[in-house]
Amino acid sequence: MRRRFFVEQFAPGRAVLGGSGAHHLARVLRAEAGQLYELSDGERVRLGRVERVGKDAVEFALLEEIPSREPAPKTTLLLSIVKFDAFEWALEKATELGVCRVVPLGAARSEKALILAANKRAERWRKILLEASEQSRRVSVPRLEPLSTAAEAFSTSSGGCRILLSERAGAPPLKSLLVRATEAEAVLAIGPEGGWTDAEIAAARAGGFPEASLGTLILRTETAVIAALAALNYALGP
Repeated sequence: MRRRFFVEQFAPGRAVLGGSGAHHLARVLRAEAGQLYELSDGERVRLGRVERVGKDAVEFALLEEIPSREPAPKTTLLLSIVKFDAFEWALEKATELGVCRVVPLGAARSEKALILAANKRAERWRKILLEASEQSRRVSVPRLEPLSTAAEAFSTSSGGCRILLSERAGAPPLKSLLVRATEAEAVLAIGPEGGWTDAEIAAARAGGFPEASLGTLILRTETAVIAALAALNYALGP
């Protein structure tokens, strides 16, 4: 199976791969003229033939378009900040499961030191999203939004099937919400270790986010990401 890389744009008949992608292709994969790779500009995928391998860029001749489609449903993930190894693992798996947009949340029960350090990790997180998109052969890379508070994210999210995962007793099962859902878009909010505060749940409710439970077991944040996204894809996908 051919490797896929993302380029900034397709020019008439050609494309150029720069940055870390070019370094990986040239130094690690030892690309040579004539080899074929898949290239995406975020909207389409084309077959590309290596024309020249330079120190900082790899040039391609563009060949035929490769049939492809975006993931469905179009899902925004509101993901509370947790320890960075778990958060970054969740980003990778969320990308593989088709998330289109990620909003890191500084929730009330997120560790304050992690919230303060989050903005410095943004470039690393974008790289994780890019590499996971290449690995899973996506057409586009999920968009990483700036760090937000939970209340801000709840009040500005609109449209689609909105869900707040909750550990509270009495929260209806996620299945009961999904069997009634017909939207092609979804916004999924996942809390930190310790869960949401009452104020955050009230803000979510005001923003149109009903609570939903994944069951009686208490899952880590990164496990909840996989379980919930898999359920959304099954219920709302084509």
